[in-house]
Amino acid sequence: MQTRLLYGAICVLSVIVVALVIALALVAPKTSGSNGAETPANGCQAGGAWDLPEVDCSHAISDLDKAKCVLDSYPLIDGHNDLPYRYRRFSNTSVYDVDLTSDLRQVWSTNLSHTDIPRLREGKLGAQFWACYVPCKSQYKDAVRLSLEQLDVIRKYVTRYPDTFRWVTTAQGILDAFQAGRVASLVGLEGGHSIDSSLAALRMFYDLGVRYMTITHSCNTPWADNWKIDEPTYNVTVDGPKLGGLTLFGETVIKEMNRLGMLIDLAHVANATMVDALRVSRAPVIYSHSSAFTICNHFRNVQDSVLHLTKRNGGVVMVNFYDLYVTCPPLTEKPSKLSHVADHIDYIKNIIGIDHVAIGADYDGVPTLPVGLEDVSTYPALFAELVRRGWRELDLQKLAGRNLIRVFRQAEKIRDEMSYLLPFEDMLPESENSADESCRTNMNEW
Repeated sequence: MQTRLLYGAICVLSVIVVALVIALALVAPKTSGSNGAETPANGCQAGGAWDLPEVDCSHAISDLDKAKCVLDSYPLIDGHNDLPYRYRRFSNTSVYDVDLTSDLRQVWSTNLSHTDIPRLREGKLGAQFWACYVPCKSQYKDAVRLSLEQLDVIRKYVTRYPDTFRWVTTAQGILDAFQAGRVASLVGLEGGHSIDSSLAALRMFYDLGVRYMTITHSCNTPWADNWKIDEPTYNVTVDGPKLGGLTLFGETVIKEMNRLGMLIDLAHVANATMVDALRVSRAPVIYSHSSAFTICNHFRNVQDSVLHLTKRNGGVVMVNFYDLYVTCPPLTEKPSKLSHVADHIDYIKNIIGIDHVAIGADYDGVPTLPVGLEDVSTYPALFAELVRRGWRELDLQKLAGRNLIRVFRQAEKIRDEMSYLLPFEDMLPESENSADESCRTNMNEW
């Protein structure tokens, strides 16, 4: 008898618990996240991560007002800015001799200066990948040291202006910085020559804060082809051999970047290198400052066949503002216009979808820019043009930063899934080593 009563009590209690769980599930407020998954109304996600809500800018009167409303609601993330190299050229890497709160066009006496703090604020920039760039001529010589110096420049000016910048190394850090009113500052290593074919150097750059690496700059590494080999005028005798994309060691570089959680940047690389990297990478890739090849047939841009592969990969093309990649004009012609950049954005959106396009202006790294996009203060004007073309607020948020945040988080997820793997310890095979070894130390000798 007692056993029956106990069993009955347990059954009743179980029914009550199940009913409570169902009731709580029905009344809990939910919204749909940008990836289609349901997330709590406050934007929080599993594991403590959170995102910002969609925005209603219906109160905005003009196209520009609506654009600014969107950029006030979600961080605009630019994939590439060469301000650090300006410090090297004009200030011998010193950040204390130059006041970034002043108009640097006057300080450096050049209209090639596109970036300073007042213009960043006017442009409503939310996050910036600062380019850690050194020239190709440093390859096989002092590229690693020079790259470390450039990284040091970035750390110094971010630290010098704490009311403006915040050093960031995670996707969540971008949103946290934006909420705090700071420009999230991240680092991209512009060119595989900066690691001198060393996976150990790659890992150390990651530990120092680098969160993407451009696989090549405008020169081959021993393990990857750059965009110039696609030009009909490329001369193998003068310019060096074609590798056919990535070598086996190059594929290992991609795998190690996946393991680290470092974004793979395919700006500057050859078409075959893009295809190989998209085949090997488990994580979505980025093109930190590239545009659409069909609109402007420059080989720095992304061809349609690769755009479709990028959609399958989940990656994002961050559209470049450089005239030469926007309208392909001869250098003697007048610059292109803001609307031409919008055409590239629209084209990529229409070909592979709104989830795969973002912004990578290349400010401070190019000599000429479209009329209307002369410096970092002009981002709102570009977004106003897209408002005029009928873009919805959520789509504008995706272009501004949601897409890059998604890619970044996915790279972090792949990193976590690969955490059981030991670091790759492959060395560049002697058969792939084209370097002049006369200035290198032979570690096999005492």
